[in-house]
Amino acid sequence: MDVGMTLPVMEPDLDAEVLERWTRTIEEGAFSSLCFGERMAFDNPDSLTLLGAVAAWTSRVRLTTTVVVPQLHNPVLLAKGLATADVLSRGRLTVGVGVGGRDEDYRVAGADLGAKTMAAMADAVDRMRRVWAGERVADARRPVGPVPVQPGGPEILVGTMGPRTVRHAAGWADGLAGVTLDADVTAVSSLFDLAREAWADAGRPPPRLTTSFWFAIGDQPREQVHRHLRHYMNWLPADLVDALAATAGFAGTPAGLRDVLRRFEDIGTDEVHLIPTSSDRSQVDRIAELL
Repeated sequence: MDVGMTLPVMEPDLDAEVLERWTRTIEEGAFSSLCFGERMAFDNPDSLTLLGAVAAWTSRVRLTTTVVVPQLHNPVLLAKGLATADVLSRGRLTVGVGVGGRDEDYRVAGADLGAKTMAAMADAVDRMRRVWAGERVADARRPVGPVPVQPGGPEILVGTMGPRTVRHAAGWADGLAGVTLDADVTAVSSLFDLAREAWADAGRPPPRLTTSFWFAIGDQPREQVHRHLRHYMNWLPADLVDALAATAGFAGTPAGLRDVLRRFEDIGTDEVHLIPTSSDRSQVDRIAELL
Protein backbone atom coordinates (compact mmCIF):
# COMPACT_ATOMS: atom_id res chain seq x y z
CA MET A 1 0.00 0.00 0.00
CA ASP A 2 1.19 3.51 -0.83
CA VAL A 3 0.89 6.47 1.54
CA GLY A 4 0.51 10.04 0.30
CA MET A 5 0.72 13.29 2.26
CA THR A 6 -1.57 16.28 1.89
CA LEU A 7 -0.25 19.83 1.95
CA PRO A 8 -1.68 21.89 4.84
CA VAL A 9 -3.63 24.10 2.42
CA MET A 10 -6.55 24.54 4.83
CA GLU A 11 -4.38 25.95 7.62
CA PRO A 12 -4.54 29.71 8.31
CA ASP A 13 -0.80 30.48 8.40
CA LEU A 14 0.33 29.61 4.88
CA ASP A 15 2.81 31.41 2.69
CA ALA A 16 5.04 30.45 -0.22
CA GLU A 17 7.87 29.34 2.07
CA VAL A 18 5.65 26.97 4.06
CA LEU A 19 4.20 25.42 0.91
CA GLU A 20 7.61 24.95 -0.74
CA ARG A 21 9.22 23.46 2.38
CA TRP A 22 6.34 21.02 2.85
CA THR A 23 6.47 20.08 -0.83
CA ARG A 24 10.19 19.37 -0.73
CA THR A 25 9.83 17.37 2.51
CA ILE A 26 7.15 15.20 0.92
CA GLU A 27 9.23 14.79 -2.24
CA GLU A 28 12.29 13.70 -0.26
CA GLY A 29 10.38 11.37 2.09
CA ALA A 30 8.81 7.95 1.67
CA PHE A 31 5.50 9.30 0.38
CA SER A 32 3.92 8.20 -2.89
CA SER A 33 1.78 11.27 -3.54
CA LEU A 34 1.52 14.94 -2.73
CA CYS A 35 -2.14 15.87 -2.33
CA PHE A 36 -4.38 18.87 -1.76
CA GLY A 37 -8.02 19.79 -2.10
CA GLU A 38 -10.11 22.72 -3.28
CA ARG A 39 -12.39 25.28 -1.69
CA MET A 40 -13.65 28.60 -3.01
CA ALA A 41 -14.98 30.60 -0.03
CA PHE A 42 -11.84 30.05 2.03
CA ASP A 43 -8.21 31.23 2.22
CA ASN A 44 -6.59 28.16 0.62
CA PRO A 45 -4.48 28.55 -2.56
CA ASP A 46 -6.00 28.12 -6.02
CA SER A 47 -5.59 24.48 -7.05
CA LEU A 48 -4.40 24.99 -10.63
CA THR A 49 -1.86 27.65 -9.67
CA LEU A 50 -0.55 25.43 -6.88
CA LEU A 51 -0.30 22.46 -9.26
CA GLY A 52 2.09 24.47 -11.41
CA ALA A 53 4.25 25.30 -8.39
CA VAL A 54 4.44 21.78 -6.96
CA ALA A 55 5.15 20.37 -10.42
CA ALA A 56 8.22 22.61 -10.53
CA TRP A 57 9.27 21.80 -6.94
CA THR A 58 9.08 18.00 -7.41
CA SER A 59 10.20 15.29 -9.81
CA ARG A 60 9.19 12.01 -8.12
CA VAL A 61 5.88 12.02 -6.22
CA ARG A 62 2.49 11.90 -7.92
CA LEU A 63 0.40 15.05 -7.65
CA THR A 64 -3.17 14.32 -6.57
CA THR A 65 -6.12 16.67 -6.28
CA THR A 66 -8.38 15.49 -3.43
CA VAL A 67 -10.67 16.86 -4.71
CA VAL A 68 -11.58 19.49 -7.30
CA VAL A 69 -15.24 20.22 -8.10
CA PRO A 70 -15.61 20.38 -11.90
CA GLN A 71 -18.98 22.16 -11.70
CA LEU A 72 -17.27 25.19 -10.14
CA HIS A 73 -15.23 25.65 -13.33
CA ASN A 74 -15.66 25.90 -17.05
CA PRO A 75 -14.83 22.25 -17.90
CA VAL A 76 -12.81 23.16 -21.02
CA LEU A 77 -10.67 25.66 -19.09
CA LEU A 78 -10.28 23.16 -16.26
CA ALA A 79 -9.24 20.47 -18.74
CA LYS A 80 -6.65 22.83 -20.22
CA GLY A 81 -5.27 23.69 -16.78
CA LEU A 82 -5.06 20.06 -15.69
CA ALA A 83 -3.45 19.02 -18.99
CA THR A 84 -0.86 21.77 -18.44
CA ALA A 85 -0.17 20.39 -14.95
CA ASP A 86 0.23 16.90 -16.42
CA VAL A 87 2.77 18.25 -18.91
CA LEU A 88 4.68 20.24 -16.27
CA SER A 89 4.81 17.21 -13.96
CA ARG A 90 5.78 14.90 -16.84
CA GLY A 91 2.71 12.72 -16.40
CA ARG A 92 2.50 12.55 -12.59
CA LEU A 93 -1.03 13.95 -12.17
CA THR A 94 -4.03 12.17 -10.64
CA VAL A 95 -7.33 14.07 -10.56
CA GLY A 96 -9.75 13.47 -7.73
CA VAL A 97 -13.18 15.00 -8.37
CA GLY A 98 -16.22 15.48 -6.17
CA VAL A 99 -19.60 17.19 -6.10
CA GLY A 100 -18.64 19.29 -3.08
CA GLY A 101 -20.57 19.71 0.13
CA ARG A 102 -20.78 23.51 0.42
CA ASP A 103 -23.41 25.59 -1.35
CA GLU A 104 -21.39 28.74 -0.65
CA ASP A 105 -18.59 27.53 -2.95
CA TYR A 106 -21.09 27.26 -5.80
CA ARG A 107 -22.51 30.72 -5.04
CA VAL A 108 -19.16 32.54 -4.91
CA ALA A 109 -18.02 30.79 -8.12
CA GLY A 110 -21.23 31.83 -9.89
CA ALA A 111 -22.03 28.15 -10.48
CA ASP A 112 -25.48 26.61 -10.78
CA LEU A 113 -26.57 24.92 -7.55
CA GLY A 114 -28.71 22.66 -9.70
CA ALA A 115 -25.46 21.20 -11.05
CA LYS A 116 -24.51 19.88 -7.61
CA THR A 117 -25.15 16.30 -8.76
CA MET A 118 -23.21 13.22 -9.78
CA ALA A 119 -24.72 13.40 -13.27
CA ALA A 120 -23.50 16.98 -13.79
CA MET A 121 -20.04 16.04 -12.53
CA ALA A 122 -19.91 13.04 -14.89
CA ASP A 123 -20.88 15.30 -17.80
CA ALA A 124 -18.07 17.73 -16.90
CA VAL A 125 -15.53 14.89 -16.66
CA ASP A 126 -16.69 13.56 -20.04
CA ARG A 127 -16.12 16.97 -21.58
CA MET A 128 -12.65 17.18 -20.04
CA ARG A 129 -11.74 13.76 -21.40
CA ARG A 130 -12.91 14.79 -24.85
CA VAL A 131 -10.57 17.78 -24.64
CA TRP A 132 -7.70 15.54 -23.52
CA ALA A 133 -8.43 13.16 -26.42
CA GLY A 134 -7.95 16.03 -28.88
CA GLU A 135 -11.60 16.34 -29.92
CA ARG A 136 -12.81 19.71 -31.09
CA VAL A 137 -15.38 20.72 -28.50
CA ALA A 138 -16.39 23.86 -30.40
CA ASP A 139 -16.07 25.37 -33.86
CA ALA A 140 -12.37 26.18 -33.58
CA ARG A 141 -9.49 25.74 -36.01
CA ARG A 142 -7.53 23.60 -33.57
CA PRO A 143 -8.39 21.47 -30.54
CA VAL A 144 -7.75 22.74 -27.01
CA GLY A 145 -4.25 21.81 -25.86
CA PRO A 146 -1.77 20.98 -24.55
CA VAL A 147 -1.92 17.23 -25.04
CA PRO A 148 -1.50 15.48 -21.67
CA VAL A 149 1.56 13.28 -21.19
CA GLN A 150 -0.66 10.46 -19.94
CA PRO A 151 -2.58 9.01 -22.92
CA GLY A 152 -6.21 10.07 -22.66
CA GLY A 153 -5.41 12.34 -19.71
CA PRO A 154 -4.86 11.78 -15.99
CA GLU A 155 -6.70 9.06 -14.09
CA ILE A 156 -9.94 10.20 -12.47
CA LEU A 157 -10.79 9.24 -8.89
CA VAL A 158 -14.22 10.15 -7.55
CA GLY A 159 -14.77 11.33 -4.00
CA THR A 160 -17.97 9.67 -2.85
CA MET A 161 -19.20 7.34 -0.11
CA GLY A 162 -22.83 6.44 -0.91
CA PRO A 163 -23.91 3.16 -2.57
CA ARG A 164 -25.88 4.88 -5.35
CA THR A 165 -23.11 7.35 -6.16
CA VAL A 166 -20.47 4.60 -6.16
CA ARG A 167 -22.49 2.62 -8.69
CA HIS A 168 -22.94 5.75 -10.79
CA ALA A 169 -19.19 6.44 -10.74
CA ALA A 170 -18.40 2.89 -11.86
CA GLY A 171 -19.48 3.83 -15.37
CA TRP A 172 -16.90 6.58 -15.87
CA ALA A 173 -14.32 6.94 -13.06
CA ASP A 174 -11.06 5.03 -12.64
CA GLY A 175 -11.42 4.59 -8.89
CA LEU A 176 -12.35 6.11 -5.54
CA ALA A 177 -10.94 8.97 -3.46
CA GLY A 178 -13.07 8.21 -0.42
CA VAL A 179 -12.85 10.21 2.80
CA THR A 180 -13.42 8.48 6.13
CA LEU A 181 -14.39 10.87 8.92
CA ASP A 182 -13.28 8.59 11.75
CA ALA A 183 -10.58 6.48 10.02
CA ASP A 184 -13.16 3.69 10.07
CA VAL A 185 -11.48 0.69 8.43
CA THR A 186 -14.62 -1.47 8.57
CA ALA A 187 -16.76 1.14 6.80
CA VAL A 188 -14.10 1.72 4.13
CA SER A 189 -13.78 -2.04 3.59
CA SER A 190 -17.51 -2.25 2.86
CA LEU A 191 -17.24 0.69 0.47
CA PHE A 192 -14.34 -0.95 -1.35
CA ASP A 193 -16.26 -4.23 -1.68
CA LEU A 194 -19.16 -2.30 -3.18
CA ALA A 195 -16.82 -0.51 -5.59
CA ARG A 196 -15.21 -3.75 -6.76
CA GLU A 197 -18.65 -5.21 -7.41
CA ALA A 198 -19.93 -2.06 -9.17
CA TRP A 199 -16.90 -1.76 -11.45
CA ALA A 200 -17.17 -5.46 -12.35
CA ASP A 201 -20.89 -5.12 -13.09
CA ALA A 202 -20.08 -2.18 -15.36
CA GLY A 203 -17.52 -4.28 -17.26
CA ARG A 204 -14.69 -2.02 -16.10
CA PRO A 205 -11.19 -2.92 -14.88
CA PRO A 206 -10.84 -3.11 -11.07
CA PRO A 207 -10.96 0.37 -9.53
CA ARG A 208 -8.07 2.11 -7.85
CA LEU A 209 -9.07 2.29 -4.18
CA THR A 210 -7.84 5.20 -2.08
CA THR A 211 -9.01 6.84 1.13
CA SER A 212 -7.94 9.72 3.34
CA PHE A 213 -8.29 10.90 6.92
CA TRP A 214 -7.08 13.67 9.21
CA PHE A 215 -4.19 12.90 11.56
CA ALA A 216 -2.29 14.42 14.47
CA ILE A 217 0.61 12.98 16.44
CA GLY A 218 2.67 14.41 19.28
CA ASP A 219 1.52 16.60 22.16
CA GLN A 220 -2.26 16.92 22.61
CA PRO A 221 -3.16 15.42 19.22
CA ARG A 222 -6.91 15.37 19.82
CA GLU A 223 -6.87 19.09 20.65
CA GLN A 224 -4.94 19.69 17.43
CA VAL A 225 -7.58 17.87 15.35
CA HIS A 226 -10.29 19.85 17.16
CA ARG A 227 -8.62 23.20 16.44
CA HIS A 228 -8.15 22.31 12.78
CA LEU A 229 -11.76 21.25 12.29
CA ARG A 230 -13.05 24.39 14.02
CA HIS A 231 -11.19 26.37 11.33
CA TYR A 232 -11.84 24.09 8.34
CA MET A 233 -15.50 23.24 9.01
CA ASN A 234 -16.51 26.86 9.40
CA TRP A 235 -19.70 26.34 7.40
CA LEU A 236 -21.13 24.05 10.13
CA PRO A 237 -22.49 25.02 13.58
CA ALA A 238 -19.68 25.05 16.14
CA ASP A 239 -21.43 22.59 18.48
CA LEU A 240 -21.69 20.06 15.64
CA VAL A 241 -18.01 20.47 14.79
CA ASP A 242 -17.13 19.99 18.47
CA ALA A 243 -19.05 16.71 18.52
CA LEU A 244 -17.42 15.48 15.29
CA ALA A 245 -13.95 16.44 16.48
CA ALA A 246 -14.16 14.06 19.45
CA THR A 247 -13.56 11.06 17.16
CA ALA A 248 -12.61 12.50 13.76
CA GLY A 249 -9.47 11.23 12.06
CA PHE A 250 -6.52 9.74 13.93
CA ALA A 251 -5.02 11.35 17.03
CA GLY A 252 -2.30 9.40 18.83
CA THR A 253 1.21 8.02 18.54
CA PRO A 254 3.24 7.09 15.44
CA ALA A 255 2.97 3.42 16.48
CA GLY A 256 -0.81 3.73 16.66
CA LEU A 257 -0.92 5.31 13.21
CA ARG A 258 1.26 2.52 11.84
CA ASP A 259 -1.27 -0.01 13.13
CA VAL A 260 -4.16 1.84 11.49
CA LEU A 261 -2.28 1.98 8.18
CA ARG A 262 -1.62 -1.76 8.38
CA ARG A 263 -5.35 -2.37 8.84
CA PHE A 264 -6.08 -0.31 5.72
CA GLU A 265 -3.45 -2.30 3.85
CA ASP A 266 -5.15 -5.54 4.95
CA ILE A 267 -8.45 -4.56 3.26
CA GLY A 268 -6.74 -3.95 -0.09
CA THR A 269 -6.34 -0.18 -0.02
CA ASP A 270 -4.12 1.00 -2.86
CA GLU A 271 -3.20 4.29 -1.23
CA VAL A 272 -3.99 6.29 1.92
CA HIS A 273 -3.77 10.08 1.74
CA LEU A 274 -2.97 11.52 5.16
CA ILE A 275 -4.42 14.96 5.92
CA PRO A 276 -2.41 17.09 8.39
CA THR A 277 -4.16 19.19 11.01
CA SER A 278 -1.21 21.54 11.50
CA SER A 279 1.40 23.24 9.35
CA ASP A 280 4.13 21.95 11.71
CA ARG A 281 6.47 20.16 9.30
CA SER A 282 8.05 18.03 12.06
CA GLN A 283 4.98 15.78 11.98
CA VAL A 284 5.67 15.00 8.33
CA ASP A 285 9.24 14.06 9.21
CA ARG A 286 7.97 11.67 11.90
CA ILE A 287 5.51 10.04 9.49
CA ALA A 288 8.28 9.67 6.89
CA GLU A 289 10.43 7.88 9.48
CA LEU A 290 7.50 5.62 10.34
CA LEU A 291 7.01 4.68 6.70
